[in-house]
Amino acid sequence: MSIELSRSRSRARLRSRWKDVTGRWMFMLPATVLLVAVLAYPLMYTLQISFSEFDLATFGPSGSAGLDNYTEALANESFQNSLVVTGIYLVMALPLQIVLGFAIAYLLNAEWRGRGVIRALFLIPMVVAPVVSGGIWKMILDPLWGGISWFLGLFGIPPIDWFGDATMSMVSIVLIDTWRSVPFVALIASAALLALPKDIFEAARVDGANWWQTLRSVTLPLLAPIIAATFIVRWLGAVKMFDVVLATTNGGPGEATNVVNLYIYQQAFRLLKFSESSAMAVIVLVITMVLTFVFLYGSKKLEDRL
Repeated sequence: MSIELSRSRSRARLRSRWKDVTGRWMFMLPATVLLVAVLAYPLMYTLQISFSEFDLATFGPSGSAGLDNYTEALANESFQNSLVVTGIYLVMALPLQIVLGFAIAYLLNAEWRGRGVIRALFLIPMVVAPVVSGGIWKMILDPLWGGISWFLGLFGIPPIDWFGDATMSMVSIVLIDTWRSVPFVALIASAALLALPKDIFEAARVDGANWWQTLRSVTLPLLAPIIAATFIVRWLGAVKMFDVVLATTNGGPGEATNVVNLYIYQQAFRLLKFSESSAMAVIVLVITMVLTFVFLYGSKKLEDRL
């Protein structure tokens, strides 16, 4: 009798668990279908093209090319240069944006008059379209008629060719993207600062810690996991850099700002090399996934240490 009762209870638990799992998947089904439609299908089609020869007459893959497209992509010096340019941009932009974003959030969370208005105005760059941002800054940084050149001229500084010089063009791209992205980082940082436990700061104040000691010994250690997570989010957004470069330098001068996404776009939609550009896109995807996994692993280790 007890064995039959135990079996019936096990079957009841199994049915209850099955219903729970089925119910969860039913809720997830619409999102899963949408995700497959807008993400999985284009990805699989790109993979198919990358291993095929592309027929422009039928505008589709014709025959198998094996690894030839990947071999050509990896041997392409311009593609290699675009990866290096993208790496330089990321190394320059990401640390600057993270530091500025958290510093500004720290200032905006302090008690001072008018901070609400400043906080609202500070979010405006985040909602401006990237192409519009690039166009506006291209006019502002114009060496002849731009506002920056006029301002520098007041101090006797000659006009700077922001988009004509190889070094300054990269600096300009980083500045424009920083102007757009810092509000996003500051928004996340502000939310994180507001969620920090107040009793720890009160204890630090009672112990006589000044604002610098509190920032270094209390705030930054507590924010370390949030900083790491924000870095990963910005990394995933920055690696897709395309719009601002297209609207300002178009990859120039020469190939100084020809980031990898712009180069792939040029190869695909200007030179119609769809097979090679698909192979390049897959290579970039693999590199991005590997580095993202490394960053996530490092973030998890940092969180465990804290």
